[in-house]
Amino acid sequence: MNVKPFLKWAGGKNQLITKIDKELPKYIDRYFEPFLGGGAVLFHIVQKYNPKYIFISDINFELINAFEVVKNNVDELIKYLDKYKVKHSEKFYYSIRGLESPVTRKLGITLNDSRLNSIESAARFVYLNKTCFNGLYRVNKANKFNVPIGNYKNPEIFTKQNLKYISKVLQNVDIKCFSYEKILNYVKRGDFVYLDPPYDQVNETSFTTYTEFDFTREDQTKLKEFYDILTKKGCRVLESNSSTTFIKEIYNKYELIEIDAKRLINCDGKKRGNVKEVLIKNY
Repeated sequence: MNVKPFLKWAGGKNQLITKIDKELPKYIDRYFEPFLGGGAVLFHIVQKYNPKYIFISDINFELINAFEVVKNNVDELIKYLDKYKVKHSEKFYYSIRGLESPVTRKLGITLNDSRLNSIESAARFVYLNKTCFNGLYRVNKANKFNVPIGNYKNPEIFTKQNLKYISKVLQNVDIKCFSYEKILNYVKRGDFVYLDPPYDQVNETSFTTYTEFDFTREDQTKLKEFYDILTKKGCRVLESNSSTTFIKEIYNKYELIEIDAKRLINCDGKKRGNVKEVLIKNY
């Protein structure tokens, strides 16, 4: 069963899996990932280690709702996505993005303004993710998704078999929507925790905002303190972040492994390309 992420994600780890894999522990019994994103590392670890216990979480409600719906209502989700795939167009994209109910009724899709049920919300989320510009998740200060349509002739919105595989994988996974620090109530000595936070900003055009909340240097410092607490509890922790002077200084007592990555999203096309990232290990 070859399980792949069902979402695109800014900073997604598909391209770096082989490099991350080299730094993973020899065994993982209990796995925690509190900055879930697209879940590339999650699916890799499930297939490589088959942990006895898995706990995933994120502050992004729509993301967590999508994972919960894939887990519990995958057949109903597929029915919606089948309709969306057939009706995909620029007009349809913006109607779904804006939930303009008169338009969506004309297009034959039943949406209830902004009061979508969990399955409708997940279908909207997956559809917009796979058809918007660069698969970017971005909301404005009013928490409204505002990414324009992508330039795709025939976007692959979903793969039915993959969604069904993921649903099976998630059956024994605990899924929560909350901030990362709350996993302290669940972790214990020997657990493996992978952290993939919004990265430290390299320059003024770096993308570090995935919800209506920015992730600032103050937040990075709080995350480092959280990393220290996990270490004191006896957890094995691996973190991905930007290879900035700031990050390397605050994590200087831990092992730092610099790796090359490709930056795929930047408002300035000339600044897309190879960048340095760092993996931070305490084991």
